[in-house]
Amino acid sequence: MRIEDLDPRTQSGPWTDLLLDDLHWLGLEWDEGPYRQRDRMPLYEDALAHLDRQGVLYPCFCTRAELHAASAPHASDGTPIYAGTCRNLSAQDVAERSHLRPAAQRLRVPEPDAPNGTISFVDRVYGPQREILARECGDFLVRRSDGVFAYQLAVVVDDADMGVTEVVRGCDLLGSVPRQMYLQELLGLPHPAYAHVPLLTTPDGRRLSKRDRDLDMEGLREHFGTPERLLGWLAGTTGLAPDTRPRSAADLVELFDWNLVRTHRDNICIDPSELYWRA
Repeated sequence: MRIEDLDPRTQSGPWTDLLLDDLHWLGLEWDEGPYRQRDRMPLYEDALAHLDRQGVLYPCFCTRAELHAASAPHASDGTPIYAGTCRNLSAQDVAERSHLRPAAQRLRVPEPDAPNGTISFVDRVYGPQREILARECGDFLVRRSDGVFAYQLAVVVDDADMGVTEVVRGCDLLGSVPRQMYLQELLGLPHPAYAHVPLLTTPDGRRLSKRDRDLDMEGLREHFGTPERLLGWLAGTTGLAPDTRPRSAADLVELFDWNLVRTHRDNICIDPSELYWRA
């Protein structure tokens, strides 16, 4: 169990305890942890120093508004492709801009025709993937200007350190894989296998989010009453089980088949209001 709490805004409040309680209620257990990324900063510092020694980092002084300019192209996960504004700043430019604002650290990706300029992998659900880093990703952040390490760097370091061999997550993070594999190559770390699964969305196509209070666990626990009822409904709705009758987490392990995930790999539409009415 790993708590990804890099952002200081996520490090306070009862959210972690609530999350762990919800997982226990569902019948999900873990063999190690919970580990907290906020306690693992020295590992990320070491990785950043390793990258710096290779000469692939440079300071970036661009503001959020500049990065998210409407005219900027975006990567597959919605992040803007960096235009390279700070890529070739002189030492004098860096010194002058450092007086105005702190710098982020950005990772220089290879040119398109470089040997490692294209990243290819096979996703267990979505099949063969290929990305030319310079054209479809661009130089990306490994540390923000406020000192917070980027998700891409932290999870690469943590996955290797924790012996993770298979990463299963939502398909909205499929576009992160080439960046993570490039970091793994630079840091001399192994590549895990990747599998990205479809998202639950509302009828208008918006993905369900705790930010919008869509089907939060408090409401789900209240309406379904038992974890078996909730898990059975989810399994039947997503095509992992032949029906929606109550099942435990252990029951679903016996039913699981990656072919079922591939068959139902389109995002799955759920109307929260209809669900609550049925429950």
